[in-house]
Amino acid sequence: MSSLLGISEAASIGWHAMILLTAAGDNLLSNAEIAETLQVSGAHLSKVLQRLTRAGLIETERGPRGGFRLARPATAITVLEIYEAIEGPLQERRCLLRKPICSGKCCIIGDLLRQIAEVKTAFANLTLQEATDKSLA
Repeated sequence: MSSLLGISEAASIGWHAMILLTAAGDNLLSNAEIAETLQVSGAHLSKVLQRLTRAGLIETERGPRGGFRLARPATAITVLEIYEAIEGPLQERRCLLRKPICSGKCCIIGDLLRQIAEVKTAFANLTLQEATDKSLA
């Protein structure tokens, strides 16, 4: 069975790194600066930043004064995009089993699966700018 909603340390690091980059504006932040601020492994952060770069959410400048910045405005990036860049697509499911075995009239876990779909909608409707504003308030 696959998990319903897994929020890994990598996804958490990704969200926090994106908030730091939003707050930095046009200034570049290095891997070391972000790792120190978040108190995470630079190697782990590097892998997360690579995924975010491949997804087109951040861009990098090489060199001694290089670093990372957002590739698009924070108002145009959703929390869901960040999550999916790191974790892969957040799948909506009607059943925990690959092949449902019950009639489906009354699920043993109640409304949980519907609530997971609501989480996906909430992630899709929350921009990085809104998340940054909330976290820095």
